Amino acid sequence: MAVKDFMTKKVVYISPDTTIAHAADMMRDQGLHRLPVIENDQLVGLVTEGTIAEASPSKATTLSIYEMNYLLNKTKVKDVMIRKVITVSPFASLEDAVYLMLKNKVGILPVVENDQVYGVITDRDVFKAFLEIAGYGEEGVRVRFVVDDEVGRLEEIIRLIVDENLNISNTVNFPRKDGKVIIEVQIDGKFDIDKLKNKFVSHELHIDSITKTSAKVL
Repeated sequence: MAVKDFMTKKVVYISPDTTIAHAADMMRDQGLHRLPVIENDQLVGLVTEGTIAEASPSKATTLSIYEMNYLLNKTKVKDVMIRKVITVSPFASLEDAVYLMLKNKVGILPVVENDQVYGVITDRDVFKAFLEIAGYGEEGVRVRFVVDDEVGRLEEIIRLIVDENLNISNTVNFPRKDGKVIIEVQIDGKFDIDKLKNKFVSHELHIDSITKTSAKVL
């Protein structure tokens, strides 16, 4: 899974000479928390709600409203922006991007290759990617198995489903500390759930849950 498959390609950005008052207005109007700063088609910085808040007068200031507005409209983004920006390649794995975000405690990574900005990957993009990979929001049935960590268990589950002429849209599996493996399978469409369940049971596959799922727009 590459970053380019999940990143936001339409990037809202500002220039270094944008005032922080205008940057704050853009964030508020478009529901954004961070803005890349681009000059001559190259990333030169990043401005966030936090950097703008630090540059703004505190509530305890003795400045008048007119003086505060003057200050906010005079201060440029280049004076407060983060200059050392952590970036990621569009060809990097999504897992590498998540690791960088987690390790550096950031919610956005500009996607850069050869000094060209191709998009951004944000925490919201990661949340959406998780839902898509898990098959969330698809109409059908989700079956959750708890099985021994043995070779061929996933293949057996898939074969039993395919034998019923059913389509598998997603599979997710992860190990537990007790040596068991959780396998979740998202199956498309409507079918006889009891018939399929009995088939799994007859092959001694432990079903933890079977849930009907409905279509949702992500």
